[in-house]
Amino acid sequence: MDERAMTDLATLPLFVLLPVCFLGGLVIGYGYFRALRETARLLVEGGDPLRAIALTLGRISLLATGFFIAVLLGGLALLATLAGVLCAKWIMLRRIRGPQT
Repeated sequence: MDERAMTDLATLPLFVLLPVCFLGGLVIGYGYFRALRETARLLVEGGDPLRAIALTLGRISLLATGFFIAVLLGGLALLATLAGVLCAKWIMLRRIRGPQT
C-alpha cells in the first residue's frame, strides 16, 4: 500500500464521509452567514468599509475553499456539504426571526 492510498480521503466509507462533509458544511455555512450578517451591519451603520471588504473576501474564500475540498471528495460529498450550508442558513434565519407560532 502506498502513501497516497493511505491518505486519500475519497477512500473513506460513505457512512463516515457524508456526515463529516455535512458537519463541515454546517461550519462553513455558519461562518459564511455570520460574516454576511456582520458585513450587512457594517454597511447599514456606516462602519469601516475596509473591514466590510475583508469580511466579504473572507467569506467568499471560505465558501470556495470548502466546496473545492468537497469536490475533490466526490459528488455525494459535495451534495452533503451543500446540505450542511443550507441547514446553517436555515438555523441562522430561524435564530434571527425567532420561533414561529
